[in-house]
Amino acid sequence: MLIVVLSTACQPPAPACPLGSVNYVQQNEPPSTSSMDTSSPSTAQVIEINGQQLQVDQVVQGMLCEGNWSGTVYVPCQVQVYSWEEDPLFLEHCDLRIEPGTVVYVAAHNDAAYFQGCSCHTGEIDN
Repeated sequence: MLIVVLSTACQPPAPACPLGSVNYVQQNEPPSTSSMDTSSPSTAQVIEINGQQLQVDQVVQGMLCEGNWSGTVYVPCQVQVYSWEEDPLFLEHCDLRIEPGTVVYVAAHNDAAYFQGCSCHTGEIDN
């Protein structure tokens, strides 16, 4: 019994997003035409994170590179990002503006909440 418990405890966690749900595109490749424009915010929605209901002001869809985010934002698994080779700086040359005080929940990071923007993907240092 103890071996079964210990072997399941050592298993890696399930992937945050199912394989293939995040679409990686080349920098010179246009985003999929089936994706929605991320610059136009969706209406407020209620989503579930870790069993809790959360009202968000915007759910990002399509290419994750442009737009104005404010309030509470949710980035689901079904988005497009530019592919990378070493560091995941897929927002480095994008026109994405995140207002101060915005909370961004990211499905690909196990629905973690980010309060200081997306500097780890832009190459900028937060002060």
